[in-house]
Amino acid sequence: MTDLAIGERVRRARRGVAPGGSGRQRPQTGRRGPSARTLTMLLLVLPSVLLIALLNLYPVLYGSLQSVRDGTLISEGDFVGLENFADVLTSPGFWAAARFTLIFTLVGVFGSWAVGLALAMLLRTRIPGGRAFKVLLLLPWVVPVVVTSTSWNWLVATPQSPLPILGELLGLGRVLFLADPLLASITVCVFKVWISFPFMMMMMSASLAAVDENVYEAGRVDGANRRQLFTQLTLPLISRSTYISWILMTIFCVNDFPTIFLLTGGGPVNTTTSLVVLSYRTTFAQYQTGPGTAIALLMTATLVIVSVVLYRQIRKVDIA
Repeated sequence: MTDLAIGERVRRARRGVAPGGSGRQRPQTGRRGPSARTLTMLLLVLPSVLLIALLNLYPVLYGSLQSVRDGTLISEGDFVGLENFADVLTSPGFWAAARFTLIFTLVGVFGSWAVGLALAMLLRTRIPGGRAFKVLLLLPWVVPVVVTSTSWNWLVATPQSPLPILGELLGLGRVLFLADPLLASITVCVFKVWISFPFMMMMMSASLAAVDENVYEAGRVDGANRRQLFTQLTLPLISRSTYISWILMTIFCVNDFPTIFLLTGGGPVNTTTSLVVLSYRTTFAQYQTGPGTAIALLMTATLVIVSVVLYRQIRKVDIA
């Protein structure tokens, strides 16, 4: 049987249609208006929503006002319009930070997702000490980032650290992970994957637990192999959770200040400086609140665009 025929049967199995069935979907009923219970729930949630909106709206509005002025931390300064945005967008340091932020985000999102999904699928099988293994895998996410970054600094920061000593014993020479620009970037990205994969693992575990095993049995009956089961059943069935986790992890990575600042401080020679670190330095080290808030607002706009794009993908997902 060809892969095309097997793929069609697997898709029919995903829709819950027998191999000899017609594959017709049940007619959808018309939409009903909101019920009294729904309206009551909305009214109960409304005060909290308004409070959260006010708590988040004020900083955004104040930051927007600061971004069009040439003020400092103690003075609002004069109105300069979009001059701060123009200065930021023409600065080589901004684009260098944007490039590292992009790399850091891509590695953080897809690296942690790949590791988390692989471990989630592994934990679905019966392995010795599975429960203890699950608890241990959550430690990188549960332990405060200050403790984790301090441990990684002890492992790689100085020539007397364990990993540089091990590299020298293996004949690799004296490897300074946080002093070399390339190695520092790799170390920061790997560190982000290390502290983020437990979150992805929990998301994917919950999504995989909701998949009916009968769907896989139907796929096996139709002749699908493991690769086809994974690509044509598992991935489509968990796609909603996958897109949601990508949105959340993108926000976590772009706004991640402590991971980078505690591990490298943005160095060496600004190689690991992300946009959020650059915004912090501009505002609190150089006392230029206008360009600093302009960088933050550009980050916010980018995150909104990425979130909207991924959310549209969620709405397009069809697992029926």
